[in-house]
Amino acid sequence: MSHPVAEERPVEHGDALNLIRTAIAEAPGTEAAAQRAVELLHGRFAHYDWVGIYWLAPNGTELVLGPWIGPEATEHTRIPVGVGICGAAAASGQTVIVDDVDADPRYLACFSTTRSEIVVPIFADGQVTGEIDIDGSDLAAYDQTDAIFLEEIAALLAPLRPRDA
Repeated sequence: MSHPVAEERPVEHGDALNLIRTAIAEAPGTEAAAQRAVELLHGRFAHYDWVGIYWLAPNGTELVLGPWIGPEATEHTRIPVGVGICGAAAASGQTVIVDDVDADPRYLACFSTTRSEIVVPIFADGQVTGEIDIDGSDLAAYDQTDAIFLEEIAALLAPLRPRDA
């Protein structure tokens, strides 16, 4: 008997989860594994316009940009915990979905094309150690299905956190 979540998961999410699991296992190191996961997420989902991983710095007060892929780099390579949508997700330990970034005062503007965002915390030993940050150019691009899928991806990424983030 299969797990109920697996039955509800869209096929494309299941395929991507398996691909990312394999890519992480076969990567030559943790940095390459995290980069490959970002590339697969970006490449397989058209509404994932910019995909990045932020890791919690050893001091625990800021997020540091790790691997990312998208049309351009973000100026936000370090984000204090509690600041912006990324910082809010790190502080709360909760996935944050923003349907319209222009309507959310927490949003730190990165790209003029960004209309929505999803940020999913990465946990290790019950503590937030990083997060997946995804921007989209459509309003309300993300929903609970994306959240559940990306929370599964976050669990795969947890062991990849660099020691000196």
